[in-house]
Amino acid sequence: MIWNTMMGTSILSIPWGIKQAGFTSGIILILLMGILTLYCCYRVVTSRKMIPLIDTSNWEFPDVCKYYFGSFGEWSSLLFSMVSLVGAMVVYWVLMSNFLFNTGKFIYNFVHDINVTDIVPGTNGSNKVICPSAASGHPLQNMVVMFSSGNNTGFELFEEWWNKSQTVPFYLIAVLLPLLNLKSPSFFAKFNVLGTVSVVYLVFLVTVKAAHLGIHLEYNLFTENDFFVPEFRLLFPQLTGVLTLAFFIHNSVITLLQNNRNQENNVRDLSIAYFLVGLTYLYIGVIIFASFPSPPLSKECIEQNFLDNFPSDDIMSFIARVFLLFQMMTVYPLLGYLARVQFLRHFFGNAYPSFFHVFVLNIAIVGAGVVMARFYPNIGCIIRYSGATCGLAFVFLYPSLIYMIALHRAGQLTWTALIIHIFIILLGLANLIAQFLL
Repeated sequence: MIWNTMMGTSILSIPWGIKQAGFTSGIILILLMGILTLYCCYRVVTSRKMIPLIDTSNWEFPDVCKYYFGSFGEWSSLLFSMVSLVGAMVVYWVLMSNFLFNTGKFIYNFVHDINVTDIVPGTNGSNKVICPSAASGHPLQNMVVMFSSGNNTGFELFEEWWNKSQTVPFYLIAVLLPLLNLKSPSFFAKFNVLGTVSVVYLVFLVTVKAAHLGIHLEYNLFTENDFFVPEFRLLFPQLTGVLTLAFFIHNSVITLLQNNRNQENNVRDLSIAYFLVGLTYLYIGVIIFASFPSPPLSKECIEQNFLDNFPSDDIMSFIARVFLLFQMMTVYPLLGYLARVQFLRHFFGNAYPSFFHVFVLNIAIVGAGVVMARFYPNIGCIIRYSGATCGLAFVFLYPSLIYMIALHRAGQLTWTALIIHIFIILLGLANLIAQFLL
């Protein structure tokens, strides 16, 4: 359950993050961030047990924050929880727009028997890999189309009404906004298995593509050229920002572990889940980076969503996009429900005070997704900004502070524990600041 919940949209940006950090440092950062976030998550799980003389069995982590920090802890935990939820929903909207656009383009070209020749630089053959960023600014940026018939008016009309940033993000409103207004999204919870299927298929896709493309690695510590990146880059905080959200489950881990029949196995199960998540991220990231054909392309061509490196007419990528599209359309209302419950219950004491309250909140959330999909569809950057922001509070700051305060009140705080946990807090702060400097 924890593995399935934690595995989200960040998996699509891990190869890009490794590119930004450098190959060797990227692998090391995935391992270190996995260990660090696991430790902080362990501190969250055990935080309730360190409160004496109070029954905390039904407490969530925000309740623990309120106990230690008063109203500030309550309000700040709500703020950062909303940042994580709304940030995830924005990323989902950008990705759903991307997947819907490419799915529609694949179906249209197939139905109309359109022969498409991409002008985007890429490799040749059936397992083509493209470099969309290299076509930026080209007057015919998307493609050159060759019809068996001489009339292309229909295609031009399709291109006008089926645009990745200008039209498709708005089409999603008609489907998802009504779903957000439902009182209970329990129906969509039944499709949670789609998340597991999607991740398993992504692993399969990456394995098959790598088998056909082969390994393309040239090692160099610091020097860059057109065909590889150094093993270490100063842009590595961009990967740590992505990983903060990729390993983020701290605001809901207590709820998830309450379903365990044997509560004494919580730490073991949490460790196993983090191990599996880290292994999945490592596999996807390393295989995509290592197999990306460089030469003839450059590793710099790896996109923030690695599926964008495969053309829209690639059948395996088409299946992956369809899987992910339906999975995200079922998860999106669940995220909206969580955001609604936390926000409206905090302000109005009721998760559904009225249809008007819910509708206004949902309009604001959907509007944020549409605006980002329209003007800033960079999921890697959105993930790292939101991940570093909410991670500062829930991953680095609150678990460490609460642990130090609890030890101090019990008279057990040592200089070693103090220095280690202050260092963890400083790491989280540096992680957030670095996102806005790089």
